[in-house]
Amino acid sequence: MPETTPGTTRSTAADWELDPADAGVCERLARSLCTGGDDQIDSPKWLERARGAWEDLPLPLRREVRRFRRDSGPHGTLVIGGLPIDEAALPATPALPGSVQRRATVPAAMLTMVACGLGEPLAYLAEKSGALVQDVVPVPGQETFHGNAGSAPLSFHTENGFHPHPPDYVVFLCLRADHDRTAGLRTAGIRQALPLLTPADRQALFAPEFITTPPPSFSPDASANKPEATPVLSGAAEDPDIRMAQLVTTPLTPRATAALSAFGRACEATARTLRLTPGDLVVIDNRVTVHGRTAFQPRYDGADRWLQRTYVTTDLRRSRDHRPDDGHVLAR
Repeated sequence: MPETTPGTTRSTAADWELDPADAGVCERLARSLCTGGDDQIDSPKWLERARGAWEDLPLPLRREVRRFRRDSGPHGTLVIGGLPIDEAALPATPALPGSVQRRATVPAAMLTMVACGLGEPLAYLAEKSGALVQDVVPVPGQETFHGNAGSAPLSFHTENGFHPHPPDYVVFLCLRADHDRTAGLRTAGIRQALPLLTPADRQALFAPEFITTPPPSFSPDASANKPEATPVLSGAAEDPDIRMAQLVTTPLTPRATAALSAFGRACEATARTLRLTPGDLVVIDNRVTVHGRTAFQPRYDGADRWLQRTYVTTDLRRSRDHRPDDGHVLAR
């Protein structure tokens, strides 16, 4: 993968570009998932079809995804360019709160196939009504909303760190860039941030001295249970996992406060900004990488920035007690 000086922006976001011939194969497979009498993304039968279609995707694409799944690298992100999104047939960018995709389209099918290659798609009933494929779009009146419907800066976070079963990966597919090409997906990985932390800060971040609550994108019911104090970092001291959201993680002690601030500075110092173009797919290792967004100016003219998103778990079994009927939606 091409390297980037920390803190800078690349002229092209893609680490790896799909060959046009292979993109054609991907598009044909995606279109096959939009037909056949079952095009409901959230149905077990359709997911089974998508899981099978993953195996028929071009080998170079599957190889890149498998390599990342084994080792997500120093940045914890993978950006693949040139995926088919059926750009000419795209409808207007959705502009309603809670927008999701329930019926298969070429981009939604492409996103789901890659998710199946990483593990199993996952959703949360309290967020976006439990849809597996969700729209990340600006919504009129929610410009300052700290979440996927806003257009103001979005601070660093891991997805759903408050939950006992956060996703292992977050996958975005860009359908449209913003008009001014200023919106940036910001990422920062613990593997580059950790060396900037003092031993005392590391020790504090490994202590259960932080409270993380559900983000604003979740329904109020998600906050009904009193959260327990947890660490920001866990696992191996030399390569830890992260659970943190700058907006909703509260330190409980003075040393936790200082350490969380230091961690935020380390993320800023090592952050990358990716400006995505249509057909760019981003896989974020949610265990070791935080992400956020720069500000941009929506026009609400049907051609605003449009990403689609899904979550992935590498072990669906571990959340069985949260998923009714052994489905893919965590109900609590």
